[in-house]
Amino acid sequence: MALAKTKAMALFGLGGTLIDVEADISSNLPNFILVGLPDASLSEATARVRAACANSGLALPGRRITVNLSPASVPKRGSSFDLAISMAVLAASGAVGVESVEEWLHIGELALDGTLRGVHGVLPSLLAAKELGWLKFIVPADNLAEAAAVQGITFQAFDHLTQVAAFHGSTVERVSPREQEMLVKEAVGSSPCYSDVFGQSEVIDAMVVAATGGHHILMLGSPGSGKTMIAERLPSILPELTPTQAIETAAVESLSGIHGSISSLPPFRAPHHNSSASSLIGGGLSIPRPGLISLAHNGVLFLDEAPEFQQPALEALRQPLESGEVFISRAAGVARFPARFQLVMAANPCPCGFAWDPAKNCRCVEPAKSRYLHRLSGPLLDRIDISLKVNNVPKALQKERGPKSSDLRERVIAARQVGSSRLAKTPWQLNAQVPGAYLRRHWRPGAAVLASLDGALERGTISMRGYDRCLRLAYTLADLDGSEVPRASHIARAMFLRGAELG
Repeated sequence: MALAKTKAMALFGLGGTLIDVEADISSNLPNFILVGLPDASLSEATARVRAACANSGLALPGRRITVNLSPASVPKRGSSFDLAISMAVLAASGAVGVESVEEWLHIGELALDGTLRGVHGVLPSLLAAKELGWLKFIVPADNLAEAAAVQGITFQAFDHLTQVAAFHGSTVERVSPREQEMLVKEAVGSSPCYSDVFGQSEVIDAMVVAATGGHHILMLGSPGSGKTMIAERLPSILPELTPTQAIETAAVESLSGIHGSISSLPPFRAPHHNSSASSLIGGGLSIPRPGLISLAHNGVLFLDEAPEFQQPALEALRQPLESGEVFISRAAGVARFPARFQLVMAANPCPCGFAWDPAKNCRCVEPAKSRYLHRLSGPLLDRIDISLKVNNVPKALQKERGPKSSDLRERVIAARQVGSSRLAKTPWQLNAQVPGAYLRRHWRPGAAVLASLDGALERGTISMRGYDRCLRLAYTLADLDGSEVPRASHIARAMFLRGAELG
């Protein structure tokens, strides 16, 4: 019987469904039919597969070929099904082994000459399939690094259709494989360093606090005060990603078309201020795609000139800042993307930027100044842990070079180790992630330590969310000092870093 099947993967977000690719060859008029809810790009696979097989010495029979993608109710899209379709058809025609093809899940796009091209989403496809119990994969050589990052699976990487066919038992002449290269980016000293920053020691100290606890930060200052330089160097003092974190981040990048390497460096994303809400949060017409906040997962999202961003884009950050994930609903379902990022915002104090610069004359009227900073809404600012005023560097400090990022990173790593024993029995990794209710119930310091913070809450100068964030900051400051619990001095500095106007 001219019937064969293999496996493929249909992604939706970072999850997916195993697809049976079934091929049947019957004695009817020559035709190539693809059924099972394919989209336009997948429907064109019939032409790609026929041409690739013919140009590889694996011509398909001149009969009716029917390929079914099951379950038929699941939408399928893209060119990543090409290899699975070709292998199922070749197995049904007897050109390759039926049993061998059935044991493997195939991913890849075919060029007309039979070249196997890399595709988006290989890493999340393998992770989703592994979670569903499938462990044997054939992928394009261009996606070798992504496949190698997944532990506990068996995979083969090829760059031509003839190589895959020969692997499954065909006698076709194989095209010689290209040299395969597996790229893993290491954390090297090529990133910007805080030693490039002059005269901003207090701000750099605050960045160390933010890096230690994973706290969100807002910097307000005149143009040229160094806000952007300071923000761009935050990843240089963050610890390297763990293997699990690196794979989480790489899976989102793979889905967005950024594939070829697995990086241990925390990502840094700095969108332009005309970015839409969809570009930040994620979107897509039928199939959801991750936005920049998901690409910044386990890293830093920097919004320079924050008041210039569209209001819907800024407000859309509120829910991901709390939950660390974002859900995008479409007719086909709901996709979940991780979004546990560290937010850094920079803003001028007024439209012209010189309201706090004694050397320059600000010509902005008071209503304009008020409207400008009020573009950052209260609910968004309430989610910011640290608010800093960044002053222009006076001449006396212009030769005061900042510390090396490598030294600051050691401080951050040491402080995180102090807090790791406290966080070990919880599902959280950083102080900024601990919910307020848990914080007050299990880690509440004594009444004498909290006296100033309780007083601020009673006066209404901070909200309950602000209270919790001050408490988290205090624990981070205690970790930096090597203390198990915060002292009154830590509470006082936490309130100073947070800023009373943000309550």
